[in-house]
Amino acid sequence: MNVGLWNRVTMLGKFSKDFYKCFIKDDRYQLLLNGIGVTIEISLLSALLGTILGFLIALCSLSKSKALRFIGKVYTDIIRGTPSVTQLMIIYFVVFASIQWPKWIIASIAFGINSGAYVSEIFRAGILSIDKGQTEAGRSLGLNAVQTMVYITVPQAIKNIFPALCNEFITLIKETAIVGYVGLVDIQKAGDFIKSLTFSAYMPLLATAVIYFVIIKSLTLLLGRVEKKLRKSDIR
Repeated sequence: MNVGLWNRVTMLGKFSKDFYKCFIKDDRYQLLLNGIGVTIEISLLSALLGTILGFLIALCSLSKSKALRFIGKVYTDIIRGTPSVTQLMIIYFVVFASIQWPKWIIASIAFGINSGAYVSEIFRAGILSIDKGQTEAGRSLGLNAVQTMVYITVPQAIKNIFPALCNEFITLIKETAIVGYVGLVDIQKAGDFIKSLTFSAYMPLLATAVIYFVIIKSLTLLLGRVEKKLRKSDIR
């Protein structure tokens, strides 16, 4: 057996041994499966909260009321000016310290508040991108300001900002990797546990990276198909 072949066989044997030790022994793969569930739960709830909060803050920023505009500006400045991990720890250890809610819900609220600041700017830009003639047309048809916003402005704005919202959701999934700071076992924390149990670094880290890539790639393809359907009515 030549040296090159022997080296490949040795590497394959080491890879198989490490794979068994990290994922098969003691059913350690269950840690990653449970971590995937935690990551998906937090991402979905925080995305929903962030979208709702972001839309409301965008309306505040576009309001004629100075008080509402001030609230929108202060909110976005504070959230965008502080690290997300600091916000998570403040909300978990300070704001909700005396409230016995599930950890993943509190984490979702923290990430939703964080995401809302960025989503609000996306919504604000999307609403401002709609020609004022659209609003005037709605008012001329007898719609009030709220009806015009709901039925004419917002649907067109969502179509324009959908790619940006998708990017924010994808970023949000990756940001949830810090939930280990509050004791939640997501994908990243599960990989850290396996690493500490086996003293093998590259295999758990590689698995974590692959899982995140598969989730995000699948989501990207799905959202891409949704975007194509939204664009079908466009005239090119």
